[in-house]
Amino acid sequence: MTKIAIVTDSTACIPKELVDELGIWVVPINIEYQGVIYRDGIDLLPGDFYKLLEKVEKAPHTSPASPGAYLEVYKEASKNAEAILCITLLSRLSAMYDAARLATEMAQGLLPDTEIRVLDSRTATMAQGFVVLAAARAAAQGKSLEEVTQAAEELKPKVQVLAFLDTLNYLAKSGRIPKAGAWAASLLHMKPVISLANGEISLVTAVRSRQSGMNRLMELIEERTERKGPLHIAVIHAGAPQEAERLKERIKSQFQCSELLVTEFTPVMGVYTGPGLLGLAFYS
Repeated sequence: MTKIAIVTDSTACIPKELVDELGIWVVPINIEYQGVIYRDGIDLLPGDFYKLLEKVEKAPHTSPASPGAYLEVYKEASKNAEAILCITLLSRLSAMYDAARLATEMAQGLLPDTEIRVLDSRTATMAQGFVVLAAARAAAQGKSLEEVTQAAEELKPKVQVLAFLDTLNYLAKSGRIPKAGAWAASLLHMKPVISLANGEISLVTAVRSRQSGMNRLMELIEERTERKGPLHIAVIHAGAPQEAERLKERIKSQFQCSELLVTEFTPVMGVYTGPGLLGLAFYS
């Protein structure tokens, strides 16, 4: 029996091979389009989604997984685990944390012998994924719930996300980032480079071309890591696999990496950023 089961949501963007290898439980977020509900990463894959998004006039809607969806995963995970650690998307961006907490309360009577903890990652996409991986790798080593939780907590302040968007239109319409409207007014015909670190989303700069965006990402990651020790980096893309591979090769040639991944930006977040996003999640 695995001592600790790790649960997260589909916004973590963890490559499937790592999910399978470490036995991570992933709760999908729902996307609604033309009256049909799709489960993120199951019924709707990123490549298909971004092609669709470029054609539609009315963007799809997203809805967080329900407490019931979390509860079902808790039930399944508890069959082979003594305890569960659930790590969610940054709580200020979504109701996922609240849903996971409510499911934990619901589970108290149903799973009295299983301790369940919920942790706000304070980040998103593969930065959240790195926090999840830290917990899952500690669990795979047979560590206790306290130790697994500590592994995740220690990584939270270290992970960062840098990304440039092809357009701010989707983000401005979403209402998820209050300042997006102001950004859009000042960034006409520009591509914003944004940062997510320590739970805060900010506009770093803007570029005029995608090549300039990739160059700026490389500069920023060097500034923020100062090449201190081997890096863990994930290249994230929304329908831009060839550029992601080129960026990966540049990183490989310029930085010492102990982990270098390429992963697709989940459709449930791509609704708000649009296709063409290219970014990095990393820590040293």
